[in-house]
Amino acid sequence: MINVMVVDDSAVVRQVVQEVLRQHPDIRVIATASDPIFALAQMQKQWPDVLLLDVEMPRMDGITFLRQIMKQHPTPTVICSSLTEKGAQITMDALEAGAVSIITKPQIGVGSFLRDSEDELASAIRAAAAANPRRLNQPMVAPKLTADAILAAPGPRAAMARTTDHFVAIGVSTGGTQALECVLPALPRTSPGIVIVQHMPERFTRSFAERLNGLSEIEVKEAATGDRIYPGRALIAPGGKHTLVKRNGAQYVVEVVEGPLVSRHRPSVDVLFRSVAKSAGPNALGIIMTGMGDDGARGMKEMFDAGAKTLAQDEASCVVYGMPKEAIRHGGVNDSLGLEKIPAAIVAYGR
Repeated sequence: MINVMVVDDSAVVRQVVQEVLRQHPDIRVIATASDPIFALAQMQKQWPDVLLLDVEMPRMDGITFLRQIMKQHPTPTVICSSLTEKGAQITMDALEAGAVSIITKPQIGVGSFLRDSEDELASAIRAAAAANPRRLNQPMVAPKLTADAILAAPGPRAAMARTTDHFVAIGVSTGGTQALECVLPALPRTSPGIVIVQHMPERFTRSFAERLNGLSEIEVKEAATGDRIYPGRALIAPGGKHTLVKRNGAQYVVEVVEGPLVSRHRPSVDVLFRSVAKSAGPNALGIIMTGMGDDGARGMKEMFDAGAKTLAQDEASCVVYGMPKEAIRHGGVNDSLGLEKIPAAIVAYGR
């Protein structure tokens, strides 16, 4: 049983969340609160397994509350935030403070939205409950389609000859915002180009890329069709679309495309990794990091089979050891590394 506390100043949100979660026997709402001050008082009586937390609330904002909780008693937290430009930046602050994931809600019709998003809400809570609380405050259901829905699998002779132009492809999900904030700022401008799929909703990836760009020596930007992959640059797949790598003469570029959910995600790591297997083969390094589920496991095996070097984040440094574990189970991983060793591995590959 996963015990959940809902902290939101909207009575509608508190009521509807309780209503929809009653349909899931493994999840129980043990308390609700209209602001963090009320929440703290109730948490002293029974500490929840997962917090569902709004950001903008009276008396204390959600980010201040989250930072306080993460210092005293790290608790898996799902942010429930409105999709506004201001809200996107605030939510990035919350993720940096240690939140596990985001549920986006509209500014109007929130009750209907939450009812329609029942499975997404329940899945986010289960993912949060599976997180490793010790890692949360450290820096650092649709049909399950495969990457076949976006592009065909690489053939047996798809691997290309090695070239001087090479790059890194990274896939990450739950806990990834903190992990990427450990990896990218540690890279020099001479590091190889990077393409990243971080599971994140539409309109949040741009703010996330801007945050990382401000922290890093390398350039970090939200990917757009035609963007070239080159040393000293990291491209983050935009939320709500798939990102593929294609070869353009002697260079590699990205293409951002529409399409269905793949492995229940858009963007999907499987789609990115398959495109890398097809277009780059041994000219790429694949890295799969913290996250729930198995998105990227099949694509990493395809990269491995195409001659790419592949790495997985180790269990001890993951918030959720789901995606790396599945990639290893599929037989597509050369080696596992702690989070703190991944930047050096990227730099070494660039040499």
